[in-house]
Amino acid sequence: MKILLTGATGYIGKRLLPILIEKGHTVVCCVRDVNRFNPEKKILQSIEVIEVDFLKKDSLKKIPKDIDGAYYLLHSMSSSSDFKELEMRCATNFREVISKTNIKQVIYLSGIVNEDSLSRHLESRKDVEMELDKGNYHFTTLRAGIIVGSGSASFEIIRDLVEKVPVMITPKWLKTRCQPIGITDVLKFLEKALFQEKVYDQSFDIGGPDILSYKEMLLGYAKVRGLNRWIFTIPVMTPKLSSYWLYFVTSTSYMLASALVNSMKIEVVCKNNLINQLLDVNPIGYETALRRTLYKIKENIIISSWKDSWGSGLMHQKLDLFLDVPDFGCFKDQRSKVINNIEGTKDKIWQIGGESGWYSGNWLWQLRGFLDKLFGGVGLRRGRTHPFNLQPGDAVDFWRVLYANKEEGRLLLFAEMKLPGEAWLEFSIKNNILTQTATFRPKGLLGRLYWYAVFPFHGFIFKGMLRAITK
Repeated sequence: MKILLTGATGYIGKRLLPILIEKGHTVVCCVRDVNRFNPEKKILQSIEVIEVDFLKKDSLKKIPKDIDGAYYLLHSMSSSSDFKELEMRCATNFREVISKTNIKQVIYLSGIVNEDSLSRHLESRKDVEMELDKGNYHFTTLRAGIIVGSGSASFEIIRDLVEKVPVMITPKWLKTRCQPIGITDVLKFLEKALFQEKVYDQSFDIGGPDILSYKEMLLGYAKVRGLNRWIFTIPVMTPKLSSYWLYFVTSTSYMLASALVNSMKIEVVCKNNLINQLLDVNPIGYETALRRTLYKIKENIIISSWKDSWGSGLMHQKLDLFLDVPDFGCFKDQRSKVINNIEGTKDKIWQIGGESGWYSGNWLWQLRGFLDKLFGGVGLRRGRTHPFNLQPGDAVDFWRVLYANKEEGRLLLFAEMKLPGEAWLEFSIKNNILTQTATFRPKGLLGRLYWYAVFPFHGFIFKGMLRAITK
């Protein structure tokens, strides 16, 4: 069967793709930027890749007519304040185009919406569901609450809070109940629902066996990690204050923090578990899901992370628009050094950022990250998804990977920090010489003043970085 997979570079899409291929399907992967899609070579013969933007209807002409099924995995809540309008436009364009194909079934992963009063985020999910249900195909909605898995936004927030804060003064919504589900079970439901007539034209809530408050989830994580944590709830913490609290303490963006806070005030508990019997899935408990997730993190088996999505940063355009580093009107700091151990140097370059740091003046990088966060930037909160591997589109602290070819020895990063201009950082190895280039294209007078203000630190930071990488 030929399956259309939207959101193929997203958190769920990346994990669902190999499962569909293992089941013998041919998968048409919809991506906004082919430069960010880096599938393993062994699956290339089983996939087709099309570059489409569901906000631009003309681009959807690339969708083939002979598809049998489709997964709708598109969400926009953390990328824009008008995400409701964007999500509805995407859903409408998808429905109109997909209805003209040979499709039999569309599966949509939504959020649990079992209360009359919904947050904007959950209300948008429900509206999208109603829009997609108008198509002339069989439609199945799977509604999930908190997803527990390595790299999921919800899990990363829980991990950040418990790992960083021993005593928490929290808002009253921590008493709200929810029904978390492990990422492995979400993928089982998605895979098993495909072409199952008994789930056609229906919606189902999916969740694990445990119904917990958010406070119980935090304490459950602390128990698994062997940490003593104390949590006190107070009634005076407003949603806005709660959003800022999450933004500064955890790795989330403010947009995502705000959307999550408004959703966390709403109870998300499954109405029934009929879907479990229909598809023969027995979800694991919260503690088991936590232990599996922590093992994946420990072993560096993180397939996808929300931090690498466009919504985690400030860059929302295609990577190839920034690949050509400009010269005209730019300031540059370029340094070179002969290297003796090429492979060792490449390894150090590919491990830069995150827990490895920036090899020189890390306290200055941390200060820059703190200041960036104060002004609404991404700061250093994202780290990196994998400690050794880098792919185009990955986040590395407040940088975005534009180009990464280890065999060639070239890594190009673009700054997503708040700047009065644009900045690139490039590492390139040729003829046993490492060239390290920092490029800044200022925007107006403020940009030039910024460059001269930080210029005295460049000699210390960039010289030390080059020396440490080639050591």
